[in-house]
Amino acid sequence: MDTLSSQFGDLLLRRFPHRKNEQLRAWDAADEYLLNQLQDENLLPGSSRILIVNDLFGALTLSLHQYNPSTVSDSWLSQQGLIANATENQLSTEQIKILNSLDTPEGPFDLVLIKVPKSLAMLEEQLIRIRPLLHKQSRVIAGGMVKGIHTSTLKLFEKYIGATKTSLARKKARLIFPEFNLEMTTPESPYPSSYILEGTQHKIINHAAVFSRDSLDIGTRFFLQHLPDSNKYQKIVDLGCGNGLVGLIAAEKNPDAELCFVDESFMAVASAEANFREAFGTERSAEFKTTDCLNGITPSSCDLILNNPPFHQHNVVGDFIALQMFREAKQTLRKQGELWVIGNRHLGYHSRLKKLFGNCETVASNKKFVILRAIKQ
Repeated sequence: MDTLSSQFGDLLLRRFPHRKNEQLRAWDAADEYLLNQLQDENLLPGSSRILIVNDLFGALTLSLHQYNPSTVSDSWLSQQGLIANATENQLSTEQIKILNSLDTPEGPFDLVLIKVPKSLAMLEEQLIRIRPLLHKQSRVIAGGMVKGIHTSTLKLFEKYIGATKTSLARKKARLIFPEFNLEMTTPESPYPSSYILEGTQHKIINHAAVFSRDSLDIGTRFFLQHLPDSNKYQKIVDLGCGNGLVGLIAAEKNPDAELCFVDESFMAVASAEANFREAFGTERSAEFKTTDCLNGITPSSCDLILNNPPFHQHNVVGDFIALQMFREAKQTLRKQGELWVIGNRHLGYHSRLKKLFGNCETVASNKKFVILRAIKQ
């Protein structure tokens, strides 16, 4: 656990979920830059109404807790990290409005702080939602690491907020200063978007945060071609479900199975539910759960887990999420239950699964992807 020091006090912060020997901080230089900017401009009179968007693990929200901010995130992990860090610092969250990405905050706001997300679509959707919450004197300040701020990023602020300037870089971070233009009209949001799944009549609905929301990605296409069907699969989990396409086709192939869709993104789970209901209406029941990996799923309760592990958590790249998913999948499967995993060939999931399960076989492969199956003994 590290200490974030600012003019608003010292905070003990750590990432969530808590991992042994964690080497990464729960905040970055852009958080520090934003907090310093508030002091430099003296932007926080006691009556300020503050909205914070995409706070990673509470660095901004908890630094400004005395102002009772509203904070919006698409990440269940970020929200839980904020709550855990508040407890660690003996701060109450009762006066903080913790909202997910599908909630509409109660405006207007005097100050909006945005951590620039990795996804341009997510940023666009957020700016469209934020604009009606501003008034003539509102200030909007965004921050991010230099490598994540591009010309396309600035164009979105100009399109939806107003004329935009940037700061000098500091510790590889940069701030964005859009000036709210009251005369601009807010265009209709293009989100959620949709497309017709190739070879089917399924309309696939995608909120802005969903990976590959405009078309079927090649990895998922390959996975769909090899999904299993058997009467032995009574409960199937789409782990890290995204828009739920894998679980949807698995439900078609296994009409008697109960489906469970799990992701840590609120928009992903909402997309999965919309797509399942579009395909099956209300006649077929399914569970939709926003959580960390398989947290909250009953141990030894599932027959089949389908998994396309992500490469990253927020902006951190690594295989730690995949390994956590594999471990929790083993706990969640019944005896003789199966974990099916698709991944790039070079990732070496085969050896990881064989070590964990004692077995692993290749179901199918091509030049780029491999589909693996491990069985709980």
